[in-house]
Amino acid sequence: MPGPGSSTATTHENSQNSVMPEKTHRISFRTLGERRSAHEYCLYGFPEGIRECADIMTGGSRRCIVVSTLAEARFYADHGFDDILYAYPLPFDKVDICMELAECLEMFHVLIDSEVALAELAKRRLKGGKSWLVWLKVDCSNGRAGVRPENPAAVILAKSIAECEGVELAGVYAHCGNSYHATGVQEIQAVAQETTTATLEFMEKLEKAGVRCPRCSIGSTPTCSHPIADMARLNELHPGNYIFYDVQQMMIGSCQMDDIAVRVQTRVIGHYPHRNQLLVDCGWTALSLHSLGMLPTGYAVIDGHPDLKLVGMTQEHGRIEPASGKLDFDKFPLGSLISLIPYHNSRTTEASRRRKKKKR
Repeated sequence: MPGPGSSTATTHENSQNSVMPEKTHRISFRTLGERRSAHEYCLYGFPEGIRECADIMTGGSRRCIVVSTLAEARFYADHGFDDILYAYPLPFDKVDICMELAECLEMFHVLIDSEVALAELAKRRLKGGKSWLVWLKVDCSNGRAGVRPENPAAVILAKSIAECEGVELAGVYAHCGNSYHATGVQEIQAVAQETTTATLEFMEKLEKAGVRCPRCSIGSTPTCSHPIADMARLNELHPGNYIFYDVQQMMIGSCQMDDIAVRVQTRVIGHYPHRNQLLVDCGWTALSLHSLGMLPTGYAVIDGHPDLKLVGMTQEHGRIEPASGKLDFDKFPLGSLISLIPYHNSRTTEASRRRKKKKR
């Protein structure tokens, strides 16, 4: 279950708004398998808080993490993490970077879903007698990357990985991103069951085919927030968004509003009574347009003010107005702060990282 922690704020360039993780959350999977594989993409926006937040996510081990970009992999490697899975279909133009990480870290894992990708690895032998640690990506109805586990070609590919010189089959990896289309616990758990069953059945096929595969892993924040009993038969789970949660997760049913641990703090910079609006110093470069303004409160939830709506954003500005009636401008004097709860936290924290990097 989620538990409270803490983190620090990050301030945007040329603006008074800031991303504030007010608390952090961890989910314990000790009863659901051997280890938890924390997906770190949401945390990446807060470099000064990495030791605190990432240590919470990994129980202090700084091992068994998942990243989706090589920039994240390098970042965590530079901060003492030594067991990293790059959970993205192997980009052929970045194999040399993967080689560098695989040779300098104790364990750097890559993910593939084709014979062509395996051939790219086979052409590049690692130094020191090390083997590539390769996870086979399977698509269990998510419809993104991966081979379908019911396709006979999936077992053939797993066997090719296991038998390839200089390569080791480290595990099978499935992401149940289709849980993001769910609404409520029942639908979330239905996706979790479907993905878990498909993954375990595929592992049984590998065993019957004589292919040794030591691990299987599934995940997504919704399914890991409401785990099912069969997930105890898996080796790893890999949630990511759970460290902060957000409005999207609340709407899916992963969490409650009180569980959301990140805010974008913005400052009131203008009063415009003729159009019944406030102007704030938070635009789409600080928050994102991911919600498409379709929330009842516009592009975000305004913390403590359910009657207000973020109706529009330009690059550096946001417009706030009441859902109905006249706005009481005296409650929001110029220079005062308003906290926004983002629709999707990974985009918000990434925006914070980019702005801070530019400032340096």
